[in-house]
Amino acid sequence: MTTGVGLAQVLAHCGGSTDGAVHYLAGAIASAPGAPEPYATLEELWTDRPAELAEVVQGANTVRRVLAQSYVRFLEGDADGAAQALGSVTGVQPDIAWGEAPWFGDARFLDAVSPDALAEAAMRTMDYGHDLDTESTRERFGPWFRAIDAVAVAARCPSPDALAKMAILLRACGLTEASFALCDRADSVERVMLTEVVRAGTWRKLGNPVQNEAALERALALDPANWSLHLDLADLRVEQGDFETAVRLIDQGLEYEPSEPTLGAAGAAYRARLTGAHTELSRLIELAPDLANRSYRDLLIDHACAGPGLPAELVAAARRIRND
Repeated sequence: MTTGVGLAQVLAHCGGSTDGAVHYLAGAIASAPGAPEPYATLEELWTDRPAELAEVVQGANTVRRVLAQSYVRFLEGDADGAAQALGSVTGVQPDIAWGEAPWFGDARFLDAVSPDALAEAAMRTMDYGHDLDTESTRERFGPWFRAIDAVAVAARCPSPDALAKMAILLRACGLTEASFALCDRADSVERVMLTEVVRAGTWRKLGNPVQNEAALERALALDPANWSLHLDLADLRVEQGDFETAVRLIDQGLEYEPSEPTLGAAGAAYRARLTGAHTELSRLIELAPDLANRSYRDLLIDHACAGPGLPAELVAAARRIRND
């Protein structure tokens, strides 16, 4: 796709349509995200037809429109909106080096974007569960790493939660040491639960269950009423074969959120596995439809059905849910 053309040629090519011009220019950017020409033409379009362009990118729901939206937000001086839009595009297609956009490394952007917005943008890059822990991805995401470093260092008092969220992206890309370093930076601002949860996940990625558990324990100490931390620790104990401690941790979580279905289902599954109580397996069967995470639901059923002396017909009923 030719990128070194002006607005008049692009509009002529697109039959005078602003929407068509946006589609064309976004395609040019996708072909070469670091080339300045399509951005210059898009800026011409923004200057020449601001209302029409605003209408095209408002409520953008396609990759190309959101991509155009990111640059329009930058031109408008909305660095936060620009970052988040580019994060959304990157999440859909991380195989394209969208971060090479000249504006993304521009001091005008880096000096203006807030740590919270860049953290949200970083989280959006992971929205679709793509594997980012590859050398090629690390190369493409270089501009993201540089932006994170610039914002984390420059911010006078960044939110520790924002730094922790940025550390999640570093971990997802396999940069575990950098992720730990950003967590340490977050701690220097204020110790918060999220930082320890992120640190725990990084230790888990590295295959260190002892450090993983220690970080989760620190997180729980910072936020004792957080039911999901009780669940995380219980699940970790189950991986170690310690169902008795897992049940105790679940019971502690239920004191804070007695109606939480995931917590209740895990408690029923682990008690069924530990004691063989058919009432617990029945309770799991009752709660199973409320569990959004199917793989976790199936794992709980597997644990429960391994309980001693459970009625065969009840085990079969649980298995039917798993195999449905």
